[in-house]
Amino acid sequence: MQRLSKDDYYIGIARAVAARGTCIRRNFGAVIVNNDQIVGTGYTGSPRGSVNCCDKGTCKRNDVGAAPGERYELCESVHAEMNAVINAGRERCKGATIYVVGIDAETGEDVSREPCELCERVLLNAGLSRGVIPTPTPY
Repeated sequence: MQRLSKDDYYIGIARAVAARGTCIRRNFGAVIVNNDQIVGTGYTGSPRGSVNCCDKGTCKRNDVGAAPGERYELCESVHAEMNAVINAGRERCKGATIYVVGIDAETGEDVSREPCELCERVLLNAGLSRGVIPTPTPY
């Protein structure tokens, strides 16, 4: 048996975190690691105390036919990267690595990608030094 690399190990954890997501379009999971210790996790979901989209069965972005990456102002979810930073706090994020995985809620396909522009600014401001997304599987 070949041992997983550290990056693949944390990507696997981010994939498990994504499974907690409450979005009916795409769910992302994020894991922040500093000095080989997990300091925060986050998944796509409605703010605390709000009704989740998966429980309502509706999505405002779906309702207007928004393409992936567009019309985020309609989205009621907090992105996984933001939730991970909120949970970790800035001090624990400085110099850390964030691992992010995206899963299509309907098909289960990997839809991992670079963070959106807003999340990118949050990650930079939190002091993260590196981001890792899964390498696409060759066909």
